Amino acid sequence: MIVAEQKPFEEIWGMIKDYKKVLVFGCNTCVAVCHAGGNKEAESLGSMLRMQAKQEGVEIEIKDSGIERQCEHEFFDSALKTLEWPDLVLSLGCGVGVQFMAAKFSDKPIFPGLNTTFMGAVEEAGIFTEKCQGCGKCVLAETGGICPISRCAKRVMNGPCGGSTKGKCEISKDLDCAWQLIIDRMEILGTLDKYEEITPIKDWSSERSGGPRTIVREDLQV
Repeated sequence: MIVAEQKPFEEIWGMIKDYKKVLVFGCNTCVAVCHAGGNKEAESLGSMLRMQAKQEGVEIEIKDSGIERQCEHEFFDSALKTLEWPDLVLSLGCGVGVQFMAAKFSDKPIFPGLNTTFMGAVEEAGIFTEKCQGCGKCVLAETGGICPISRCAKRVMNGPCGGSTKGKCEISKDLDCAWQLIIDRMEILGTLDKYEEITPIKDWSSERSGGPRTIVREDLQV
């Protein structure tokens, strides 16, 4: 899932305080799981902003709402009237949702209320860790299901590097060496023979050839 954190309150207030009608708009999928951007968070943030406006004597009307996902057209159908009201939308979606809304509602400012951080997993309640960087060419079948791009500090494709010591990364004694984890996992799976195979360094020029990447599924197009 996409993991994000709510921007500092002072930063958010600074962005919206000069507007008259502000809608705090939640996204109830990824960022709701990490308790950053769902309807619940939109309601809470809206309440805090209203209190701040009252304390500073700022005339501003603030409402809150949300939809299931801010990155798909179909989910906006139920919220079109709601979105007509504000002169600013404070999106509690990820960066994708903010840009999607900015393109969809080109005459209305859409500001981000979150800082999008990474694609990650829920380790336990309140702990989210990065697992994927969306590099475009997944090698998890060759690396025991552990990603060297997101989990190795140097993104080494054939490791470990010379800085690894006793299974720990050189940048921190508390950080497991990703390649040690890969080796241990491959040993458990009985695939350690694949470790000797040399993996070419990533060709970022082909996987990041410039501009936003797009996937087209013609079988799903109407």
